[in-house]
Amino acid sequence: MISWNSLPEAKQRAILRQVEKPARYTGGEWQACDKREVFFRLPEKDRIRFAFCFPDLYEIGMSNLALQILYAALNKDEHTWCERFFEPASDMREQLTRENIALSSIESGTPLNAFDIVGMSISYELAYTTVLDMLHLGKIPLRSVDRGEQDPLVVAGGPVACNLEPMAPFFDLIMIGDGEELLSSVTALYRAKKQNHWTKRDFLLTACQLEGIYVPAFYDVTYHPDGTIDTIEPNVPQAPRVIQKSIINDLNRAEMPLTPIVPNLNVVHDRMVMEIFRGCARGCRFCQAGFIYRPMRERSLENLSEAARTLFQQTGCDELGLLSLSTTDYSLLSELLEKLIPCAEKYHVNLSLPSLRLDAFERDMAEQVATTRRAGLTFAPEAGTQRLRDVINKNIVEEDLLQATDVALRNGWERIKLYFMLGLPTETDDDVDGIGSMVNRLITCWRNIPDQLRTRRFFINVSTSIFIPKPFTPFQWAAQISPDVMRERQQRVAAALRPNRRVNYQWHQFESSVLEAVFSRGDRRLADVIEKAWMQGCVLDAWHEHFRWDIWEPLLSEIPGGIHFYTRERSLHEQFPWDHIQIGVHRAFLEHEWQRAMKGKTTPACFEQCSHCGARAFGGGVCFEPPRTSSQKDIWT
Repeated sequence: MISWNSLPEAKQRAILRQVEKPARYTGGEWQACDKREVFFRLPEKDRIRFAFCFPDLYEIGMSNLALQILYAALNKDEHTWCERFFEPASDMREQLTRENIALSSIESGTPLNAFDIVGMSISYELAYTTVLDMLHLGKIPLRSVDRGEQDPLVVAGGPVACNLEPMAPFFDLIMIGDGEELLSSVTALYRAKKQNHWTKRDFLLTACQLEGIYVPAFYDVTYHPDGTIDTIEPNVPQAPRVIQKSIINDLNRAEMPLTPIVPNLNVVHDRMVMEIFRGCARGCRFCQAGFIYRPMRERSLENLSEAARTLFQQTGCDELGLLSLSTTDYSLLSELLEKLIPCAEKYHVNLSLPSLRLDAFERDMAEQVATTRRAGLTFAPEAGTQRLRDVINKNIVEEDLLQATDVALRNGWERIKLYFMLGLPTETDDDVDGIGSMVNRLITCWRNIPDQLRTRRFFINVSTSIFIPKPFTPFQWAAQISPDVMRERQQRVAAALRPNRRVNYQWHQFESSVLEAVFSRGDRRLADVIEKAWMQGCVLDAWHEHFRWDIWEPLLSEIPGGIHFYTRERSLHEQFPWDHIQIGVHRAFLEHEWQRAMKGKTTPACFEQCSHCGARAFGGGVCFEPPRTSSQKDIWT
């Protein structure tokens, strides 16, 4: 095995000249962290080398806010050096394989297997084979049971960590919940391991007692004859029966990357970003993030305005994204814009507000944002009829969309992007047809604007995805529609929109949506399938040009019950593979929401009325009331 940093410079240059985008691999970006001069002066027992791995291409990983947050948080500790790894593109992967070069870090060219901890940040289920590929390229045994004392500790985190059971055999440790402080606790404990000469098992037995730490090997799973879960039980006394998520109640304490790495090439989201709040109070029944990140917690106005000024000075980017699950729900958004706009104008920076609520986009806000940016707006009605929006608890009406469009067009916007889902529970042909009808009414809205205000370049981008039932949502019991129905509904929408020359329609590949649904609610028996798929060439499955349904489909059929076993509707009493994880929202509450959905009943947002979901026990965010006493437990416990 050869490491990148051991290659002669001439050999490095020769390899880089043969790949499409060499800047993906060269490093040296503005504000990247290189600790070589001071880090190696520390005794070896006091040093932790942390490999932050993002299982996708550089352009995707460098657009990920979690990378910037955790990279900054880890490198603040003088005892820890966090370096980055990404999946190489196929041309570079071919070069590494041919020359027997190990996957190496961006910062120092050190091979992956030379690190103490390998941390995989997993944002979506279709990254699973890429995780295996990075371990393989880094010369690390894939399965936890095959790794020895000299191999790195392989850990995982990210949004899908709430059910990583299909990948459980590959990870030594999984982090549930907010990662900033939890990751610092793990690295501190690993330093104690090195100083005290603990075995890896000793370390894991101690680590599993930390809130938010899940060690899959310490739990046994049994199954009923029909393939459903029977029991999930700890097999060591130190492991808790239920793993509670880690949470940062005061978001002002959370890391804000004020000197983010500035990439050397264009990335997917080429901008600086600020997380204005975490979580969501709306309760859309399909949205996993809205439930696993409860309660909603805001950063202060002062924290954000000061951070923005620093970012303007430190990055040179021409756009600042205000990130959250529902940006217009920030309680002081108007005041924040008043503070940011003068500074943004001074540095010639556009303000971007993704995730806008239709019912909160008003004239004053449009006028404020229009002073810096009028390229396009994105809204997510999700469903084409009010009946179905009530089922999913979207809590918006079509008039909200028409009004938001009118406001946008009168303030100079030319493009609107609309997101919809197909295959939502109880969806009918009328609901699908409602998408075309809604778009037609938006075009009518544009035509009714006075000529002197109406842009001639008005355009609507319509995007539909396929509904995927996710753990820890009220729709975790729902079925996914079949591929044949997916295809029919996509074609139905396309036919309705085709006559409109001002409309562009894009849809997701439905085969990959099936695979995502299988993994989303999957169990440990899928690990063998994932490994076999990787061995047959599956990697970067989220990319259309790499996705191999011809490999996945026959492999999934090897599982008893096949694909349908994982995409079927679940019984209310069925035990889920993730029932030993507690993210703060009671299962009984989610069941109640599922039943309300089937009746078409909506539930108010958290800041309008508490629904006693369980998140109030954390004692923070919009759940401002103190936790109840033992005699006043939530009604769902």
